[in-house]
Amino acid sequence: MWTDLLAAYAMWMTMAYLTDAWKLNLKHAAAIVNLFWGMVAIMPVGLQFVVDTFMGYYWMVLLSSFSYIAGLGFLSMLTPPDLAVATATCSAYDPECIGQGQKILFFTALALIAVGFSGHLVSVPQFMADQDSHSNHRDGMLCHLFISFTVIHVPIAGAFAIYYIKPWSMRYGIPAICTLVATLIFLTGSCSYGTYRPYGSPLTVLFRVFVASASKIFQKHPRDSSHLYERRGDYYLIPHTRRLRCLDKAAIILATQPLQQQENNSWRLCRVTEVEETKSVLCMIPICMTLILIGVVSSIGTSFCIEQATHMNHEVGRITVPLPILVWFYTLAKQLFGKLNFQIAELTRYGPRIGIAVSMIFGILCSITAAKVETRRLGVVKSHGLIDKPEETVPMSMFWLLPQFLLLGGLEGIAESSIDSFLVKQVPPSIDQCMVRFCVAFLGMGSIGGVLSVYVVGEISGQGGKPSWFQDTLNKSRLDHYYWTLAALSAVNLVLYVLVSFWYAYKDSRSEDDETAEPFDEDHVQLI
Repeated sequence: MWTDLLAAYAMWMTMAYLTDAWKLNLKHAAAIVNLFWGMVAIMPVGLQFVVDTFMGYYWMVLLSSFSYIAGLGFLSMLTPPDLAVATATCSAYDPECIGQGQKILFFTALALIAVGFSGHLVSVPQFMADQDSHSNHRDGMLCHLFISFTVIHVPIAGAFAIYYIKPWSMRYGIPAICTLVATLIFLTGSCSYGTYRPYGSPLTVLFRVFVASASKIFQKHPRDSSHLYERRGDYYLIPHTRRLRCLDKAAIILATQPLQQQENNSWRLCRVTEVEETKSVLCMIPICMTLILIGVVSSIGTSFCIEQATHMNHEVGRITVPLPILVWFYTLAKQLFGKLNFQIAELTRYGPRIGIAVSMIFGILCSITAAKVETRRLGVVKSHGLIDKPEETVPMSMFWLLPQFLLLGGLEGIAESSIDSFLVKQVPPSIDQCMVRFCVAFLGMGSIGGVLSVYVVGEISGQGGKPSWFQDTLNKSRLDHYYWTLAALSAVNLVLYVLVSFWYAYKDSRSEDDETAEPFDEDHVQLI
């Protein structure tokens, strides 16, 4: 786990690497970074399916660790000075020295690291929980103490040390070596780990419902819902509802085939409970769509904000403060706001819904703060004649960016904890983990959507012969205008979320739903 945090700190510096070492323009570098973090958030959906279906948590931890090692190793080797001899290119940090082979290796490395990140997000927490249940209490306490110490202290020390190491090959090489060491240590205890066989993915149920309903697309709905298929004796049953009736066809019992034969093919006949679980997932899509813009706002923290901080004054008196201190404050704010919001949300049944709205308000405040700070930074750039000197340090403290990093941390912490609490109360327990992955994936889609928003805003702002808001360098760009645009879009998105929230049919709580579902009225749906 501590290697994940160390690698995350290293990957936060990718924006600076692309603009300083590769000399990419601002828009191109931001697109690469946002695509990477977007894929990190989206891939857990597929990897969770792989883990639940046939791989298990142990093998996913191992596979993602090796993917980490390979990806970080490739990044450490592809810098111009290291591959100059092998690729017959120059060794300077210039665009002419970046060959085609290095570009292919770079994107391959990003893909491998994304698999490593996503695989660990899916497998490490659950694998550690399995070990806690498998070990005795004393060993569990010692394990927690060790993990707490390493997770808090090692990444902080490593992140600060990495900043003072100038060669980019070493900045990526140190996390690669640490991940290799951690993986070897992990392998030494393989014989003592408690592992469990995969139990199947709830996504399979969704696929089966879609396939079964599509196979009976020409069948007529029964007049009475009691003619739909359900199975007696199951612990958890959900009553039939009249929403999305097209999916009810998955539970239609065909008169032309024996019931036992249909029951043997779960891809042609599904239970009413399985159909209702699928309906609950689909009905949450409108709310999940409003989460995309939260991801768009969040994406500026890994791209534009890092680029701004890189070229600002890092000195506090006579002390030079490393850039990762801003990332550390962001992480701290994310944890604190997340815990605080979780405690407040438990006080009322409306807590999760209000929490999501509050995270959107944080997004608006963050965009406004970022716009005002960037306006001031551009004023300093202009007054000191640095518009055409992108490599020069702007005489303005990077701690002007601290408020927006804190707001970004609060935005993500509140959003994630609110989504978690919301899903626990609104979806059946069999698919809540699956839905958490889906909602985080929507946030990841926002990160990828940030690429599209930058392109569209750049094209619109450049119409009529006017200069685009996104130029080759940060000092020539007008990020403040883009931030104001995000603030306006976030305000509109907040209104849209409120409207969708009023439309959504909420459950009071999962426990109440379970109490009404267990007796299950025989007159409502026929039990076979």
